[in-house]
Amino acid sequence: MRETAVFERLSAVERAHLRLLTTLFLRRKSFSPVQGLVLTEEMAVAVAALACLPVLQLGLGYYDGWVEVVIYPGAFRVKRESTDENGLVSLEDRVLQGESWSRGPVILSWDDVAADLAADESGHNVVIHEFAHKLDMLNGRANGMPPLHPDMVRQAWTDSFSDAFEHLQRRLAHHHRPAISAYGATTPAEFFAVASEVFFTDPERLQHQFPEVYDQLVLFYRQAPANRG
Repeated sequence: MRETAVFERLSAVERAHLRLLTTLFLRRKSFSPVQGLVLTEEMAVAVAALACLPVLQLGLGYYDGWVEVVIYPGAFRVKRESTDENGLVSLEDRVLQGESWSRGPVILSWDDVAADLAADESGHNVVIHEFAHKLDMLNGRANGMPPLHPDMVRQAWTDSFSDAFEHLQRRLAHHHRPAISAYGATTPAEFFAVASEVFFTDPERLQHQFPEVYDQLVLFYRQAPANRG
């Protein structure tokens, strides 16, 4: 497992468990490099370890129902139709670092994965972001609320995430510097994925800026990264 800032705080027991999950993930999922990318074992292990971090205390069963991880050398272009609230259909042409399909693959840009691995508590991690979407979509669609545990209160999740999402949108509307990536203000689903990135890579920032969101993620992921180390 590649040593990087996101793993440094893990205890010896957590590291051992993450290595086990990573090994199982590599056995259960297929890796498909495209556009000439030469995928080494080290690269696959790095992606698998990052993918397993969010489910460290949840188990790999949360990733059942799909098998493929597609990896591009760099950011990739996608074209697809979209329909607005008025029924107007348009063709979107976007360049992405990653993408997650509900019952299909996770798609990643290796350049961006590598940049995240080299960063020190950047608050950004494309692998964690896309796998957070996978967890979110376990309810059927990405809406910013993954399936909560029985001991969690749905209203508490809704209130904390809605308030934080609206706060981020207000800051951007007033041209203030956002506390986390502005991309989180796009939709509730993107806010959950961005918050999850920060939760694992710069937990003190999330705890300071959005303490109620941090507390809900502690309950969901069953991890408290700000208390590590």
